[in-house]
Amino acid sequence: MLYNLAIAIYDIIVHLAAPFSRKPRKMMKGHRVAYKLLRQQLDCKVRYIWFHAASLGEFEQGRPLIEKIRALHPEYGILLTFFSPSGYEVRKNYRGADIVCYLPFDKPRNVRKFLDLVNPCMAFFIKYEFWKNYLDELHRRHIPVYSVSSIFRRGQIFFKWYGGTYRNVLRDFDHLFVQNERSKRYLAKIGVTHVTVVGDTRFDRVLQIRQEAKELPLVEAFKNNMLTFVAGSSWQPDEDLFIEYFNRHPEVKLIIAPHVIDESHLVEIIGKLKRPYVRYSRADDNNVRKADCLIIDCFGLLSSIYRYGEIAYIGGGFGAGIHNTLEAAVYGIPVLFGPKYQNFQEAVQLIEAKGAFTIKNGNELNAILDRLLTDEPFRKESGEASGSYVTGNSGATDKILETIRLPHSS
Repeated sequence: MLYNLAIAIYDIIVHLAAPFSRKPRKMMKGHRVAYKLLRQQLDCKVRYIWFHAASLGEFEQGRPLIEKIRALHPEYGILLTFFSPSGYEVRKNYRGADIVCYLPFDKPRNVRKFLDLVNPCMAFFIKYEFWKNYLDELHRRHIPVYSVSSIFRRGQIFFKWYGGTYRNVLRDFDHLFVQNERSKRYLAKIGVTHVTVVGDTRFDRVLQIRQEAKELPLVEAFKNNMLTFVAGSSWQPDEDLFIEYFNRHPEVKLIIAPHVIDESHLVEIIGKLKRPYVRYSRADDNNVRKADCLIIDCFGLLSSIYRYGEIAYIGGGFGAGIHNTLEAAVYGIPVLFGPKYQNFQEAVQLIEAKGAFTIKNGNELNAILDRLLTDEPFRKESGEASGSYVTGNSGATDKILETIRLPHSS
């Protein structure tokens, strides 16, 4: 009852916020048309496998599994649902799924209506998605449901004395595919034993991204065979440090792909630069060769741009936490980031593998960059450690497919 009350209150809050905020407004609009979209697009002759991701990051974790099942079993339909507009709005036209829509709020009536319409033969919930009513109803209907790339920590509600309701939700899963042995141990302590450690499907995804990386002639022309430092998803505290270093080191070029791309932030970055720069949207083959700094003022290129760097810096470590380190590490280059990385298993392990380095201030950044730029064997060794870490942890998708059994398609 308390859970259902909390969901109802959240629903009300989103409705109240919708007139004043774009994100709740998009969510409400998406929820209103979800059932209509399903009725229009569902094919009664097809059995659907349902994947649910909260947002874009979780989708990227589930994507290798979606695409592997699609390739091996094209007889199934794929339904992809999102909770957040930041996932749905970016991937609503994703061709790897037959249907993409929002997941209606986890109210009992919505759940029954949704499952009556879709009647999936199997469901996958990615990482932290534990919607009680959906999972309970899937279990009651004997529809196999799996948790993919989940990770569990001691502080989560499942392991608290008052977390009994949530512990029961975990028992709805037919199997949980977790990222590490620690998660498996925590689950075993509360009697959840249908668990397999497979690692993180994101490793498979970044290897796929590397294979599909775009060739960017303007970036190639900018680099011009010089040592290049790529700063991805950077924020102002990150930029304050590496731009100061860059201004003093003409032997290295800089590519900045800021996390926030708006005019005020771009102007702020430009104001700190003391060397020639060009914005990607205004670059041509002539002016890009004269620039020492290339500012990426558009989305969708960062994962391909890392291939042009000898060293990568990942932003966010002076704020809520670092962004995606694996997209850079997959290219076999050393990775740097700020001090808030402890909640990111891959960052901790990259440091342990000696493929990444964390810095707390400008002096520490200066010291590690000085060594990486002047000691080529050290830079090469660090890069190889970084790349080997990614390739060595791949394969989670295949391990999952080896464990599950897809039901008959007809």
